[in-house]
Parts: sequence; C-alpha cells; structure tokens
Amino acid sequence: MHNNPRTKAPWRVVIIGSGFAGLGLAMQLRKAGEDDFLLLEKAGEVGGTWRDNSYPGAACDVPSHLYSFSFEPKHDWSRKFAPQAEIHAYILQCVEKHRLRPHIRLNSEVQGAEFDAVRGIWRVELAGGEVIEAQALVSACGQLNRPAYPKLPGLENFRGEAFHSARWRHDLDLSGKRVAVIGTGASAIQFVPQIQPKVASLSLFQRSAAYVLAKPDRRYRPWEIVLKQRLPLLQRADRLLQYLHHEARAVAFIRFPWLMRLFRHSFTRHLRRQMPDAGKRAQLQPDYPMGCKRILISNDYFPALAKANVEIVDAAIREVREHSLVTADGREHPCDVLIYGTGFTATDFLAPMRIRGLDGVDLNQAWRDGAEAYKGISVSGFPNLFLLYGPNTNLGHNSILYMLESQYAYVMGCLQALREQGLRYLDLRPTLQRSYNAELQQATHRTIWEQGCDSWYKTATGKNTNNWPGFTFTYRLMTRTPELADYDCVR
Repeated sequence: MHNNPRTKAPWRVVIIGSGFAGLGLAMQLRKAGEDDFLLLEKAGEVGGTWRDNSYPGAACDVPSHLYSFSFEPKHDWSRKFAPQAEIHAYILQCVEKHRLRPHIRLNSEVQGAEFDAVRGIWRVELAGGEVIEAQALVSACGQLNRPAYPKLPGLENFRGEAFHSARWRHDLDLSGKRVAVIGTGASAIQFVPQIQPKVASLSLFQRSAAYVLAKPDRRYRPWEIVLKQRLPLLQRADRLLQYLHHEARAVAFIRFPWLMRLFRHSFTRHLRRQMPDAGKRAQLQPDYPMGCKRILISNDYFPALAKANVEIVDAAIREVREHSLVTADGREHPCDVLIYGTGFTATDFLAPMRIRGLDGVDLNQAWRDGAEAYKGISVSGFPNLFLLYGPNTNLGHNSILYMLESQYAYVMGCLQALREQGLRYLDLRPTLQRSYNAELQQATHRTIWEQGCDSWYKTATGKNTNNWPGFTFTYRLMTRTPELADYDCVR
C-alpha cells in the first residue's frame, strides 16, 4: 500500500529515504513551488534513524534547538537534548505541516536504479519489480541506516533471544534475564543504564573503551518555553550561540589535534567521580587519543557500570554457545539475551541498492576503493544523481542538519539549472572529482581521526569516507550554488 497512485509518468525528482535528509529537501521543493516529486520509503512510516532507534534511553547528543531545521524551528522542546520520541514527533509534525503525505510512498524499498542517457531518465526499480522513472534521483539514505552485526563463531547455536539496538524488541521483558551487550558506542551508553536495574546480570563486551563526558542536559522550565514561543528571536539567538560553541571545537578536531590532550582531564574527572571501583575504572580508560573515535556524553553510563550486577568484559569473544559466550581467556559468560550495540555499516553508502550510471557502470565498482563524491553530493559518471549526507559530510563536532541545509541549496541549484537551461543531464567532470577528493583526503590526514585508531569513519583499508575535515561554515560557502563549469551539461 502507498499514498501516491502515480507510477507511470517520469517524476521530476525521486528521493530515496524519508528521514531528516529526504524530508528537508521535500520541504524546500514545496517552498520553491515544486510539486513534481516523490519520496520512496522502505518502512511503514517516515523518520529514518529516529524511527528505527527506539531503544530505551534513545536521545540526541546535539542540543535540541540546533538539531532541528532552521526554516522549521520548534520552540517547545522539553529538554536541552531531545529524546527519540520527541524528535520523531517533530519529524511527523513537519510532514503534516508541509503536506508531504501525498508525496510519500511507504513500504516501497528500492532495489536499484539505472540511468538512461538517451532520455536523461533514472529508472528506479522497487522490490517486486515495479519501475518508477525520474529526471533526478536523490539518495537520502544517510550513513547510519543499516545495522552492523558482528561475525561470531557459533552464533547459530545460540538458543536465547538476540537483536540489534536499532531493532529493539519492545515485546521482550528483560526482567531477571542474564543479558550480554556487545559494543560500547553511542547506542549502548544510552540503553545500558535503562536496562541495568531490571536484569539479573549484564555482561558488557567492550572492544575499546569510549571517551564519555558529562551531558549538560536538563528539562526546560515552563517559563523558558513560553518565552521562546513569544519571542522567537531568543530561540534563534540560543541556536546561534550553540552553533558557535560547537563549531569552535572543530579547531581541535581538524586543525590542531594536540589540543585534544587538554580536554582529556574532563573525561578523567567525570570517570573518577562516577566510578569508585578502581578495577572497572582502569577498564574504562581508552588507549587512543581523545576524538579519534566518536566522543560520547552521558550522566548515567558510568554509574550503571558501577553496579554489582554489571561486568565489563574486555576479552575478545571466541565462540557463542547455546546459553553463553566464551571469551579468548576461556571464561564462559552465561547469557539469556544477546543485544548488539555494534552500530551501523556506515561506509557502505547506498548499499545494498544497485546503482548503474553511464555505460552501465556500477556505483559499487566505482567505489571499490572507498566511497567519494564531489562536495559529498555528485559522483562522476552518475548524472542527475545527488547524495544527501553523502561521503565525507559527517561531523564530529556540530549538527548534521547544518550540513544538510547546505546540501539542499546546492541540489536545488542543480535542479534549477536542469529546468531553466533545458538540460538532459548534468555529469560531474571526473578530473574535478579526483582533485577534490585528493585534497580532501590530504586534509583528513591532519585531523584527530588519523591519530592512531580504527573507527566507523573508515573503510577496512583505512580510508576516511565519512567525516568532513573542515569547518561547517566553509562547507556552506562551498555549496551555496553549483558551478555549471564543474559539469558536462548535456542538452
């Protein structure tokens, strides 16, 4: 079932994905008076990562007023850092306010797409074989949409329940269960404190400790909400101050990595205050430079780990048995429920879709050495394909919505050029893509992310395909408007 019955005539724009990225572009299209577009969503509701990640304690680690569209402000956030349900409700509110429902097809998973150069049309194939055509194809799938599962010997033998945090089993009561959690990333530090009081025992399997700082979170007081509703300028000022505060941190991430050593004392103080057990405190000390992997914020993670029913396991898992996990040191850890807090396959952009461009070239083949795109948006040989939250546009210091809004302006400029100049397609010049990404990778080598650790920012070969090695305002200047000289403009 889907909302929009039109399937035959080519659409002007087809957007894959209905999270923040896709819906934000749809809102910009509506604002520009464009109604000839369609969003394809594989799930039964919109929302992207904020629909999928409904695990206990799920919340944003970017301040609420910064983690919302500048062109669609929300003045009544309940907390400084909004919880998942409130963020998803905000997304649904945007859909209804901008009347996007008629433009959305739910339960419509894209299998692949192929470009017809003669007609200048993308032929998009859905699961089940249906084909939808469009002049421009926009991928708004994001980087954190496909759960990553560890490959563990004997996993097929496990007789208990097992699930990923992004596929949380709300129907499963964990009370009195022996629970094993694999992973200590951004999701685990949020759901572990929520389930710890319920379970009989919790074994936390940690490959590497995370830098966890105090979270400056609290509920907004009623008078603060009323004041921002009546004086929107205050909300805009608050947003600007938060942006500048976060942007200043980029200096340590991208220019002077040694500055991160100055901030480590904040982590050490936070750990010492919240973890009285010296043995566990030693296990929670990272062995890599601060910032090399994602820095996390929490006020209840360390206190939860300090409880007697929690064990931190830093030995590698050797095998999985019917009711236990066995580590490399030979110890057996009883387990009734296994929860994966192992993140996402962030470097596999657009997978598992099959995207074919000019001359039938497969995008996965073009990206065999790691995904790359010009300004994270355009890929040579794949005309009229635009990526939102594409390669090297993730951030370690600020709100991704700022980057998305920059990309909207660029994509809208490309769509305008296609229409006003009567072009069949725009194809990025390959030399430009090569030179741009060579400079980008060179800039990445100077960042904190290249200071001696592995992370989800990198491919297996060590290429950083995810993070933007610069300031967000420089990216905005770069993407204000497309330069048509960067493209082969085919009429």
